[in-house]
Amino acid sequence: MQTKQAISKGNPLTSYMRQPKIYIRLPSQGQYWAPGSLAVSENGEYPVYSMTARDEMMFKTPDALMNGQAMVDVIQSCLPNIKNAWDIPTIDFDTILIAMRIATYGEHMPINHSIPVINEDVEYAVDLKVLLEQQQNNHWIDQVIINSDFVIYVKPLTFRHMTQSSIKSFETSRILNIINDEKLSDEKKLEVFNESFNNLTRVTVDLLTETIYKIETPQDEVTDRKFISEFIANVDKEVFKKIQDHINDLKIANELKPLEFVTTEEQQALGAPATYTVPINFNNSDFFG
Repeated sequence: MQTKQAISKGNPLTSYMRQPKIYIRLPSQGQYWAPGSLAVSENGEYPVYSMTARDEMMFKTPDALMNGQAMVDVIQSCLPNIKNAWDIPTIDFDTILIAMRIATYGEHMPINHSIPVINEDVEYAVDLKVLLEQQQNNHWIDQVIINSDFVIYVKPLTFRHMTQSSIKSFETSRILNIINDEKLSDEKKLEVFNESFNNLTRVTVDLLTETIYKIETPQDEVTDRKFISEFIANVDKEVFKKIQDHINDLKIANELKPLEFVTTEEQQALGAPATYTVPINFNNSDFFG
């Protein structure tokens, strides 16, 4: 006679495993994702699971944090509809992180900071549900109109681009620290500085090029990456700046707004300002620790 476990289909412990804690909508609405990187939901909502013990341990691996692999693995664990987290558009990124935090630790997150001037320590509980709602209302404007018949279409960068940029910035900072080494000659310092400057310039141009997915002119519609790259390398600085300003404006409009605090009369008497702000940065391991 077969046992109950033998005749049951699938893992009999499934009902005791993780279940979705919340459902979210992506600000991108599934646009700008590379083909196959997101299993698009029919109703536009995506389940979010809490982190596992293994997921939490991933954030204790420095190398995996630096190269972004830990974040990718954990996101794909918590949001199974995401098949390749490297391709997450930046406009969706904070929404996903906040949802993971809520699913794992609850709706409130303590933030410790010091009041300016008087350095009084303060702990504040951030309502993540409010931040999540704000982020889900983000939007992207993909048209940069140079003139009536010349339009450039841009998309958000991906988490892969963000990680590459961060690594390049880290490397540049390391090089600049070397310049302060008194043992180096002035000629060597100049050589290192020029190398650092050229690297930063190249990263800036490459990232801007990556955001462009189509250019419309009266004669043609261009999507070829080679042609777009050549265009950016040779375009007038006014056009380059207009594209760059458009991307920066969208970044500012969609990023997490800093928290604003009001001090008491007693604190102000000690020299504290009447109001002050504290930035929120969710793109680090402390957010999940």
